[in-house]
Amino acid sequence: MSNAMSHAVVRDLAGDLARTSHPEPSAAVTLIATVLAASSGRSVAGVVAVALAVGTGQLSVGWSNDYFDRVRDASSGRDDKPVALGALPARTVGLAAVVTLVACVPLSLLSGWRAATAHLIAVALAWLYNMGVKGTAASLIPFAIAYALLPAFIVLGLPGHPMPAWWLLLAGALLGCGGHFANVLPDLDDDLRAGVRGVPHRVGARWSLWLAVTLLAAASVVIAFGPGSVGPTAIAGLAVTGVAVVAVLVNESNRGNPPPVGRGAFRVILVVALADVGLLVAAGPNLV
Repeated sequence: MSNAMSHAVVRDLAGDLARTSHPEPSAAVTLIATVLAASSGRSVAGVVAVALAVGTGQLSVGWSNDYFDRVRDASSGRDDKPVALGALPARTVGLAAVVTLVACVPLSLLSGWRAATAHLIAVALAWLYNMGVKGTAASLIPFAIAYALLPAFIVLGLPGHPMPAWWLLLAGALLGCGGHFANVLPDLDDDLRAGVRGVPHRVGARWSLWLAVTLLAAASVVIAFGPGSVGPTAIAGLAVTGVAVVAVLVNESNRGNPPPVGRGAFRVILVVALADVGLLVAAGPNLV
């Protein structure tokens, strides 16, 4: 094989691995954790440690998701899944998931054993979700606990290993549950045809939409009032959340009552989620 062909094979493999890692949510969670670590008062080394630990953890979760779902994705004709198409060997993806999972352990320990325990439990819950919990009535549990543990990981790694504030854990759980309902919406029909029966699939698209909005809006309130004083940033965040909720109301009422949820409503959910993240970052100094 020529060097040019070798480079092309490596490039294609790297591209397929990148696509299979669920790059958007993986990068988003890693970026949010990194920014939150910086706003909480972590040192530069501490921020880097958070970025590396969360990044490897998210990669392992993304790759394990497509590894465990490969048969279901293939039967559903998912042309956006390299493993399901046979363009990427399942063994390669499984190995990548295991390698990054193993790497996540020492990288998490850079923040201390307390913080590492919180983060590794969160990653383990995500793996359990991928391994089958996603299709059961317990699908909300991994999201609620894992997203509460993510900010706890950041706080527990601060000097003195302080305990995270109660409102931070509650906000993380609300964000996780709201994110679960929102994340499932675009693929709800495909999941149902594949036999997935998580909580969002059981309640349907319309209820999933409203539960996503309600839970994320509740997270906004908790983050705004939890630290004890409501400043201009919190007021602005709550205003954005309020406008977004009204936008969903208007969007869906104008659509009547068709089964699919409009893309406009889904985008508004993302705006609410971003407002929550902004509020959380602004509250960085008050996380303990």
